[in-house]
Amino acid sequence: MNSVLRVAFDKELAQAEQGIAAGQLDRAFGHLERAHVLGQAFVWPHAQSHWLMCRVELRRRRSAAVLGQVLRILLGVIGSAIGVVPVGNTGGTDIRMFRRLPIEPELQDAIDGRSSADPEL
Repeated sequence: MNSVLRVAFDKELAQAEQGIAAGQLDRAFGHLERAHVLGQAFVWPHAQSHWLMCRVELRRRRSAAVLGQVLRILLGVIGSAIGVVPVGNTGGTDIRMFRRLPIEPELQDAIDGRSSADPEL
């Protein structure tokens, strides 16, 4: 994981954790979806984003979504380990598990190692 990507991923996780602690679960989940897009190519970050999504779904008392996140943890670890992930997928159970989605430009820049402060190339 490049340094720009690591900073962006950690920032999204920190904001998600703050949202969880404050009981702002929708806000927290939005940050976890962004973290998922940023970290899904890497085993631990991918699993970490799904684990935190699972925690949010537990707090929401959504048992089907909890089971969906547990399944995504297991399959996500394997997918990241072998380099096969649905690029851009936000990781929530409202999106099909293998569906590819467009990536927000700001997130793509971080994935590519460019900070938003970098001039256009």
